[in-house]
Amino acid sequence: MIVFPAIDLKDGQCVRLMQGDLERMTVYGKNPVAMARRWEREGAEWLHVVDLDGAFSQGPKNRQAVRDIVQAVSIPVQVGGGIRRLQTVEDYLGLGVARVIIGTAALRDPELLRMACQRHPKRVALGIDAREGRVAIEGWQETSGVQAVELVQQFAHMPLAAIIYTDIARDGMQAGVNIDATRRLLEATDIPVIASGGVAGLADIESLLALIPLGLMGVITGKAIYSGALQLKDALARVKAYVERSAGERGES
Repeated sequence: MIVFPAIDLKDGQCVRLMQGDLERMTVYGKNPVAMARRWEREGAEWLHVVDLDGAFSQGPKNRQAVRDIVQAVSIPVQVGGGIRRLQTVEDYLGLGVARVIIGTAALRDPELLRMACQRHPKRVALGIDAREGRVAIEGWQETSGVQAVELVQQFAHMPLAAIIYTDIARDGMQAGVNIDATRRLLEATDIPVIASGGVAGLADIESLLALIPLGLMGVITGKAIYSGALQLKDALARVKAYVERSAGERGES
């Protein structure tokens, strides 16, 4: 299970929102590159970057910041927020981004996701942000009538790298990960899932370990590591210990 530190970009700064609400925003740094380097130094294997301005305005707005982050670190970076056109996918991958995340466009323009996956298999993730199980779009400002599981099944045959599942009600709230909803999604698909939203501390990391055999690829954490409620090194150590123990048990059998 990969622990993804989140870097959310707003006006070139590193911020966190509560439940996607711009009125409840906390600025954690004015230098996203420095933040990216910090998480890399602390052992992160991947970074999760979101262009919040892009998500709300339907097009990339922090391209330069994304480029600077990619060039500053040696670990892979996945990027989402405002990706509505195939050209944007191509541009990001051309910058050195390892994986792009398509969210709103998957519902509005499913052909875009199909084309992106066809051209770049295993380099595109489907971002599903859900409010009470229903898919939210346009920077979470609009909730559709489509259930998260329905959307997953619609794209089940595509060569997606992952599904990134965010529980909006818990995002930025440190209220605990929605284990049950994440489990239901894992049971509905063979595509690896990355959980997001609500990580409050090490207990959430430990709770998610049980989902690894079901296909959980990772977890995204933002506010918890910025506030100090969770130390990234502790999360990484806990995952490593679990993986090593599991490997040992398989070897014994």
